[in-house]
Formats: sequence, C-alpha cells, structure tokens
Amino acid sequence: MLTNGRCPKTALSIKDALEALEGRWKLLILFSLSGGSKRFKQISREVPGITDKTLSKELKNLESNKLITRNVYDTFPPTVEYTITDHGRSLENVLEGLHYWGLKHRAMVIEE
Repeated sequence: MLTNGRCPKTALSIKDALEALEGRWKLLILFSLSGGSKRFKQISREVPGITDKTLSKELKNLESNKLITRNVYDTFPPTVEYTITDHGRSLENVLEGLHYWGLKHRAMVIEE
C-alpha cells in the first residue's frame, strides 16, 4: 500500500507507470490481448474508435515497453500477431480493478 509520504522513489515509479500506459488506448489494447494473441484487425475491432495509425503507434509503444510482443510468421502474405508478455500480464489485476471501478463510477456518476 502506498503511503502519503513524499518519497521521491514512489513518485518516480508512479510516473514511470503512467508514462508506459499513458493515453486513452493502451489499457484497452492490453485488455483485448489479455484474451490471447491477436492480429492487427482483431485488435482494431475490439477497440472501437481507434484509427489504424493510432493502433500501430500504440502497439509499437507497448512493444518498446515490453508489455507485448510482435510475432511475424513466414507466410504469404506475412502474418503478424501480437501477444501480451508476462510483464504485461502483471497488469491484469490493475485492469480488473479499473473495470470494477468503472462500473461503480458509471452507476454513481454517469447514469445519475
């Protein structure tokens, strides 16, 4: 549990986490991939509203943060699949917590 102390290391670790997950799409992409490996268009369908350009950029960023891997298969045309890494899977409790918090938030604030 975090304390209210002003520990610079705590602030730095939160900053690092927020930078790795910043933006409106990364957590939704990780949620999509938590169900197993997917191709680009599958992810695109499961994350409504994201453009192909943005999805491509976010996938590259998630890969550089070692949260997903990009697997290219030697087929014609080439097949590319994205898979969540063990490091990315470590966020499953965070995603689940956000899911339940979002349900409560919607019931309390948005649907009133």
